Amino acid sequence: MSITAIKGMNDILPGDVETWQFLEAKAREVFGAYGFSEVRTPVIEKTELFCRSIGETTDIVEKEMYSFNDKSDNSLTLRPEGTAPVMRSFIQRKLHTLDPVSKFYYMGPMFRYERPQKGRYRQFHQIGAEVLGVEDPKIDAQVLAMLHHYFCEIGIEAVSLQVNSLGCPECRPAYRQQLNDYLQQRLEQLCSDCQRRYQTNPLRVLDCKVPGCRQATLDAPAVIDHLCGGCDAHFSAVKKYLQALKIPFEINLRMVRGLDYYVRTTFELVTDQLGSQNAVAAGGRYDGLVESLGGPPLPGIGFAIGVERLVLMKGADRIVPATPDLFIAALGEAAADQAFVLMSKLQRSGIRAEMDYLGKSLKAQMRRANKLAAAYTLILGEDELRSGQAQLKKMADSSQQTVALDTLDDTLKDRLTGC
Repeated sequence: MSITAIKGMNDILPGDVETWQFLEAKAREVFGAYGFSEVRTPVIEKTELFCRSIGETTDIVEKEMYSFNDKSDNSLTLRPEGTAPVMRSFIQRKLHTLDPVSKFYYMGPMFRYERPQKGRYRQFHQIGAEVLGVEDPKIDAQVLAMLHHYFCEIGIEAVSLQVNSLGCPECRPAYRQQLNDYLQQRLEQLCSDCQRRYQTNPLRVLDCKVPGCRQATLDAPAVIDHLCGGCDAHFSAVKKYLQALKIPFEINLRMVRGLDYYVRTTFELVTDQLGSQNAVAAGGRYDGLVESLGGPPLPGIGFAIGVERLVLMKGADRIVPATPDLFIAALGEAAADQAFVLMSKLQRSGIRAEMDYLGKSLKAQMRRANKLAAAYTLILGEDELRSGQAQLKKMADSSQQTVALDTLDDTLKDRLTGC
């Protein structure tokens, strides 16, 4: 019986991985231009980190985390999201002492025990960014501008930016009570999950995708109508700066996000191309998170992008895998040995070169060159070894050129660059 991958955890194979590399490279390029530096955290953290940051009553902590006890009976968890580990690292390493403003980005796998479906897996990958130390609404707008810039760079335009404000610890309690009173009158119309959330995390009811719940809460009170003066001014400024940067957005009164640490500005980039899993990036402000984890009272804001969803959206526009610049077809053992040395020299000079290792016929080797979509082929036999010259064949039009073997790398570079 063969061993298969764990359900919801996928291999990323050649033909797909090139798109992943492109998305990651563009993130490094764009985020670097905005002053962000990469941070890499362990995939396993203490379970307490996520209970304290995400919230013990969230679906992630209650139902979705991969948690276990190690041999020392420590409760550990495969990270379900990237922000909390970055905050732990920031606090533990005292990075706030290096600069009053800290900008980080990360990329890597996350883990949640969910029902696998299109765009949602048990091991999934995120590209995220965090800014710590700035409360000014300009940084909210800059983070959104960077996210918008990134999507332009990777060629995905079928997304729209939705924003909302969740208020702060001063104005949210009164709104939460009003929402509770509203939901209490409609409990029988809510799904079982929302009936449970009603007491523990009522804002999550507004984010439920069950049609009955959405219908029952159509006229629910909106948090944006209950903001204190400071939160209202902050949100107004964010909208003003987005308009100044000509970044289109819309207000989504039902957007509440699933994590307890969000306050004030929250946002999502959504698409109509992925069915019910319509968010491809999301985030918001988390001004009390660092302090709640034992760090200094610093404000923060960040986002995460679902990489699998980006790959799905790239679709037919995926990055084509690199093909060999040259395939060397060798005839005989002496030619194969020389082809091996020649191929190694070309590879060291940056030329993608391949050869046959199985002693196949010339015809079979040429078929392989075609299958690999090599740009050029070089047939190497006893005559070529004696003369030090061979025929370089351009596969696209079958044109040939006599080349010296000792200057083959320079000749190929000239041909490949069009010189």
